Amino acid sequence: MNVTIVGTGYVGLGTGVMLAYLGHQVIGLDTDPTKIESLKRGEIPIYEPGLDQLLAEAQANLHWTTDYAHAIPNADVIFICVGTPPQSDGRPNLSYLEGAARSIAQNLNGKTQVIVNKSTVPIGSGDWVSRIIEEHAVDYHANRYFVVSNPEFLREGTALGDSLYPDRIVLGGIAAGLVRMRQLYAPLIHQSFKAPDYVPRPKEYTVPAVVETTLTSAEMIKYAANAFLALKISYANEIAGLCERVGANIDEVTAGIGFDQRIGHRFLAAGAGWGGSCFGKDTSALITTGGDYGYEMPILSAAIEVNQRQRSTVIDKLQKHLRLLKGKRVAVLGMAFKPNTDDLRDAPAHDFIARLNLLGATVVAHDPVAMERARKEWAHLRYQEAATAQDAINGADAVIIATEWTEYRRLNWNSKVRSMRNALVIDARNVISEPLDVPAVIEQIGKELPERTAADAVA
Repeated sequence: MNVTIVGTGYVGLGTGVMLAYLGHQVIGLDTDPTKIESLKRGEIPIYEPGLDQLLAEAQANLHWTTDYAHAIPNADVIFICVGTPPQSDGRPNLSYLEGAARSIAQNLNGKTQVIVNKSTVPIGSGDWVSRIIEEHAVDYHANRYFVVSNPEFLREGTALGDSLYPDRIVLGGIAAGLVRMRQLYAPLIHQSFKAPDYVPRPKEYTVPAVVETTLTSAEMIKYAANAFLALKISYANEIAGLCERVGANIDEVTAGIGFDQRIGHRFLAAGAGWGGSCFGKDTSALITTGGDYGYEMPILSAAIEVNQRQRSTVIDKLQKHLRLLKGKRVAVLGMAFKPNTDDLRDAPAHDFIARLNLLGATVVAHDPVAMERARKEWAHLRYQEAATAQDAINGADAVIIATEWTEYRRLNWNSKVRSMRNALVIDARNVISEPLDVPAVIEQIGKELPERTAADAVA
């Protein structure tokens, strides 16, 4: 099919490249000419493992433009993948969505076309986009343009695997639109495509579930899923706080409860809390929607409160040992909100650095991939860049591990703490798994490292 993707951010770029790999002719449209020129040169503006390889393989089916008049008229399916950033009141900013819908409407050519809300949008947005299409299409006819909700469930860092081997494909709308979406996704639904070597099909994977619903239910599914995962993480962190006080180990606790199939192990990792563009925004939006209808959602409100408290807990642990932070050198390892991405949105490290700035500490930060992006997006913060984790640690009074990069897990921490002025590590992601051989204070979330015994030392 001919497919147009409006918006080439994390969701739009991943969706477009995946559909091109599956054999569709894809036009990626963005109003940022610099981004489009980069994509034409084969340069990817985001970091996502394997995406550059998939882009290279799908290049023949991909085209890039800033021109709606070129991208819209001949498209069979048009995906809206623009940003919906949160506003101060928790409501998403829908100006980009509205602008995209209006520009799409003005360039429809009269044939049957499906317009897909892929962006995470408030409940009711499908009907709203339908009205925009109706009001601004040049020659509008009923039953010619179908709006479908097809929310994404991608995790940054594993987006290719999530795209090619999804748990489920959710399609919301009327039957005529859903038929075309099934045709579009047929290679995914039947898993009939050749799996890339660098993103192999999981051994136990069969085919995704296809969930067909109304527009409203599809929109609710997206918000409810993200809010539930946010709640699960906040629950683990709340239990971790109690574990610290009674002497339990959060890793042992979550392992024990996770074997219950009703609970599962995923999204129970205690640490600095969740970040990124989805959990906080979507949970807040769901609470706001409830407020619009006079319906309070105290459980979700508590999830946000616990998550924010978790960030304060990390600084509290630092102050417990250093007391005054003014003039102290603190290394922050990890800037992206999670490993295997350069996405800085709502990253815990941002809040750590901002608080350390207020407290007068000197901050030295390192991240394997996100530092270049941070130069642009975190220009309001004061910190020094370190070329390596070792450079950040050297001479530090304390280290905060803010992102669980594999690189940090593999560090020889016995060696690293020897280079510090004061051997204090606030391991906010519980990446240090063994007690150290050298004197050091290691603060973790919800547990304490076991003490090394004499027998361990001899071994």
